[in-house]
Amino acid sequence: MAKFQDASARRKARIRRSIRARAYGKPRLSVHRSSKQIYAQIIDDEKGATIVAASSLEKDQRAALKTGATVEAAKTIGKLIAERAVQAGIKDVVFDRGGYVYHGRVKALADGAREGGLNF
Repeated sequence: MAKFQDASARRKARIRRSIRARAYGKPRLSVHRSSKQIYAQIIDDEKGATIVAASSLEKDQRAALKTGATVEAAKTIGKLIAERAVQAGIKDVVFDRGGYVYHGRVKALADGAREGGLNF
C-alpha cells in the first residue's frame, strides 16, 4: 500500500511541475475523483487560494444527479465550474488531472468545462 501511495504522489508531483512550468500565471483547474463523487476547483497558485469550486456533493447537484460517479455527472460539474469561472472573470486555465488518466470521468469533466466556455 505504501508503494502505491508513493508512486501516486510522485506522479501527481510530476504533473504539477509540468503544469506550473507552462501556466504563465493562469489559474489551475484541479480535478479530484473518488469512487462516489467528483470535485473540481480553480486555484490561483500565486495567491494559494481557491477562486471557484464545484462538486457532485452540492445540494442542488445531489438532487439532480443519481450519483456523482458517472460520466454524465462529471460533464455536469464541468459545465458548472465553467459557468462559475466565467462569472468570476476567468476564461483561460491550465488543466490539472491530478495523476488520474485522462479518460472517463476526468475527460468528461474537461469536455464539459470546454463547452461551458473555459479555454485550455
